[in-house]
Order: sequence, then structure tokens, then C-alpha cells
Amino acid sequence: MRYLLIFFVCLLWACSEKKHDTHTVNDEVNYTCSMHPQVMVSKPGNCPICQMPLIQVSSSATPDKDELQLSDQQIHLGNISVDTIRSGDIGSQTVLTAVLNYDQTKTSAISSRVMGRIERLYFKNTGDYVRNGDRLYDIYSEELNNAKQEYLKTRERRRILAGNELIDFAALEQSAENKLRLWGMNSSQIKQLVLTGKADPTTTFYSTGSGYITALNILQGDYVMEGGTIVELVDLSTLWAEAQVYASQFSSLAQDAPAIVRIPDMANEEIPGRINFVNPEIVSGSRINLVRVSIPNRNKRLKPGMPAYVYLSNTKHLSFTLPVDAVIRDTKGATVWVQTGKNTFKSKMVELGGEANNKVEIKSGLLPGDLVVVTGAYLLNSEYIFKMGVKPMEGHNM
Repeated sequence: MRYLLIFFVCLLWACSEKKHDTHTVNDEVNYTCSMHPQVMVSKPGNCPICQMPLIQVSSSATPDKDELQLSDQQIHLGNISVDTIRSGDIGSQTVLTAVLNYDQTKTSAISSRVMGRIERLYFKNTGDYVRNGDRLYDIYSEELNNAKQEYLKTRERRRILAGNELIDFAALEQSAENKLRLWGMNSSQIKQLVLTGKADPTTTFYSTGSGYITALNILQGDYVMEGGTIVELVDLSTLWAEAQVYASQFSSLAQDAPAIVRIPDMANEEIPGRINFVNPEIVSGSRINLVRVSIPNRNKRLKPGMPAYVYLSNTKHLSFTLPVDAVIRDTKGATVWVQTGKNTFKSKMVELGGEANNKVEIKSGLLPGDLVVVTGAYLLNSEYIFKMGVKPMEGHNM
């Protein structure tokens, strides 16, 4: 009887262990939605978001925290494809994204020669075109009016006291005239003052340059100090195409090197130019910097703010290449997605070189034979951010 009791106890213990083992195995099985991988439950059923049947996944197949795993359906819908990295000719052209901007060497400011009140402004809008010699403003200046009166009185004394050898009236008149010229009056205005013999309380000042008004620093009726800026002008006969360039591409740039600027808003019109500035200092907090290409602006058709592309010629060389769309770029650098297993992908940092024919050079970060995502890279990036809540390379050493 005692042996029979021991047998039943062992039998119950074995059944309990079997149930426990089964429970452990079941714990390793989860269910998720092929369209919404953030849904992860322990029981079968339908997705609470789209009501599609959940699919079974094994927790042992969960990728590393830096990796992203997709279902076959997600890969199909996202048009995600990979290709083996291989060598190819690159370097015939480097393409830089640019924006047209003012040529800062063609800017000028017109300032007031005297202190006074602006009685009239002839140009009141930013963007108006001012020609050299156009009337710009009328000013009432007590100092300038006193100088006009002094000039007229000097001429009158010279006429009345002609022949007086004790006073050099010619020198006094010349000195009074020079003061008027220094304060901005031109020859025709001085001649008119002599003809009328009367000083007008306001004086008209004319533009000493040509260009479009970029800043109007005063309003009609305002007081202006001597040296105060009235307007700022820019000549748009030439423009700068300012392009962003990665530090790794600096070696292919040279001062005064020829370049082609293409304007997409002008049916991809190509304009020849030259590099006139390469910033020798890397912008703090990023790996990009500024390059300027000076181009002519015939008929003033090009406008500051237009997007552009800068094409720089380079010598061909053999290197690893990828399609341009396979590379994800931001201010911190460039990354690609590499397949590490079945339906599993990981983001890698790469160093870029030149671009040509929709191909980009990979200088470092990949090895021959790596399977790189060539279509759907941006969808992978978005899916990772949506699922993990952070960018793939967040926290990595850039």
C-alpha cells in the first residue's frame, strides 16, 4: 500500500512539471499584427487597430535593440529591396544642394550727410529698384540751410567789395562751396542756388548707386542723424549660389574651380560659374559647411531664395557606390540600412564621397558583400522611429 501511494505522488509531480514546462514554452510565443508591429499580446485574436488576424511570433526571434524586424507583408508593401555593395566608377561630378543669395560685394548703403527731418521719401517700399541719380529724399536741415546762407552772403560780399585786396573773397567763397559739396549738394544744385539767390528750406538728395532696396531704415517725417542709414541697396547683376558641403568632400574643392549651377525653377537652365569662397572652418555642431559659387544674372531673371544645384567636376576613380536614395542624410552625417538576417535590418553610419549619375561614393562604413537596402530606406527609418521612439543612430558617436 505504501508503494502504491508513492507511485501516485510521483505521477502527480510529473504531471505538474509537464504543465509547468508547457506554460514556459507558451510564454515564449506572442502574437502581433503584420501592419502594426507595436501591437504585442500573449493570446491569438484580432488587431485592436485594424481588426486583422494576429500572427504568431517567437520572442526568441526578437532582434537586438538597434535592429528592426519586419514581416514579409511589410517588406512587400514598403517595396524594400537590398543589393550587394560593389565597386564602380565615381567622381565625374559632385552634386551640391544650394540656394541663390545676394552677392554681398554688390551691396551698398546710402546714409544722410547732415542731421535733419525727412520731409519726403521718393521710394517707400522694400524691393523697389533705384537708379543712380534718382531723387531719394528731401530733408530739412538747419545746419545745411545756414551753410547755404553763408555761401550766398560770401558771394554778395565779394561782389560788393570787389577790388579789396585785404580779404581773399575767392578763397572764402570756395571754402563755403566746398562745405555744401561735402554735405551732399551737387553742382547743379549749387548753380540753381546761385541763380535764384535764395536758399530753399529743404534740400533734395539723390541716389549715389543703383540696386534693389533690401532695407528701408527710416520713414517720412522721421529725424535722421548725420551718418544715419537711409536705404540699403543690392545689385543683382551677379548672385551667389551657396551650397552645403560635407567635410569629407572638402578635398575635391578648390578656390576658383569651375562649376555649373543648375536652376530647377528655370527648366534646369545651366549657368557656368566659379567657386569664389570655401569656408575653412567647419560649422559648430555639424559636419557641413558653406561653398559659394558666383554666377551672372542676365536680365535679372534669377531671384535670391531660388533653389539650385551645384555640379563640380572631379577625376574618375574606383570606389564602393550606392544609389543616392539608399543614403539617409541629416546635419549629423549619413546612414544606410544593412540587412543582418531574415527580414532584419540595422542602420549604419557611412562616410560619403562624390556623386555622379544618381550614384554616391561610400568611403567608409561598409564592407564588400554587405547587403544594403537600396529602395525603401526612408520607410525603414520612419518605421524605426515610430516603433522605438528615437532615431536609429541616436546616441551613437557621429
